[in-house]
Amino acid sequence: MIPASFPAIVARQLDGRTRGELVTIGPGDLPSEPVLVKVDYSTLNYKDGLAVSGRGKICRTTPLICGIDLAGTVVESADRSFAAGDRVLVNGFGLSEKYPGGYSAYQRLKSEWLVRIPQAFTAEQAMAIGTAGYTAMLCVLAIQDLGLRPGDGTVLVTGASGGVGSVAIMLLARLGYHVTAASGRASANRDFLTGLGASDLIDRSELARAARPLESERWSGVVDSVGSDTLATALAQTRYEGVVAACGLAGGAELPTSVMPFILRGVTLRGIDSVMASLSRRQRAWQALADLVPLDKLGTLYEIRPMSRLPDLAHQILDGRIRGRVVIDVNR
Repeated sequence: MIPASFPAIVARQLDGRTRGELVTIGPGDLPSEPVLVKVDYSTLNYKDGLAVSGRGKICRTTPLICGIDLAGTVVESADRSFAAGDRVLVNGFGLSEKYPGGYSAYQRLKSEWLVRIPQAFTAEQAMAIGTAGYTAMLCVLAIQDLGLRPGDGTVLVTGASGGVGSVAIMLLARLGYHVTAASGRASANRDFLTGLGASDLIDRSELARAARPLESERWSGVVDSVGSDTLATALAQTRYEGVVAACGLAGGAELPTSVMPFILRGVTLRGIDSVMASLSRRQRAWQALADLVPLDKLGTLYEIRPMSRLPDLAHQILDGRIRGRVVIDVNR
């Protein structure tokens, strides 16, 4: 049912730091969890780049199989909630941090981590969305739940060329929001970003700077995956009773701002965590993705790369040289 050996990216201590390398493992290297999944695809996220490259402390123990995402088919299950042949995906839940992750042709997983892949998506398409797209959907749902509607004003999306940003643009535009995309490669990626639905583009340098406590009101809503000065400037420019969904820290973990946007303009800052989100929130997000994602546009958003390329791809995503999404074929 499971071969004696198969490929995986495993983080080990190498040259004084933890980084991932392509190795061959066997069934005995997998954890003793109740559901065995034949993994078809994973993804490349910023956190994966940190784990595989060794440029960030993601893996809390070694050796550890990397990859925070996976999609595939159940091979066997000791839990009656799942049966052989079920198509499933996993996002987060500590994969590649505390638990073996998706960069493996097979993985054993806890049943409570599994979400059934919506019928609208293939496993490949589910991973084209992946944690980045699922996080973007959580941000959009938060904005909607806090009352921001299409027609209320412009929504700013930072890190627009990246995984979270690009999917957020696509979702917001599909819902009828007017979207401004902020990117360090705005000119080079104009066609890409406008094709996803962005109405306006600005260079990230307009935001990645020291901001005054309050600036001219520009944004009714913000989806931010950058943090630091970018988030602080976006907050200072958010309109009265606007909503900011913050889900990333690619630009840094600090937040150099004041209470003024919150107490003088009534701005809401909503933190978005996708790693430990409840199963009900995950199911809601994936159903919303199935309802909203236009498959033709999704096809323009990603490329497939073999797992053997991951050591190089990890550096590319950290250096800002990846546009959109990268799906990882774990069997190549």
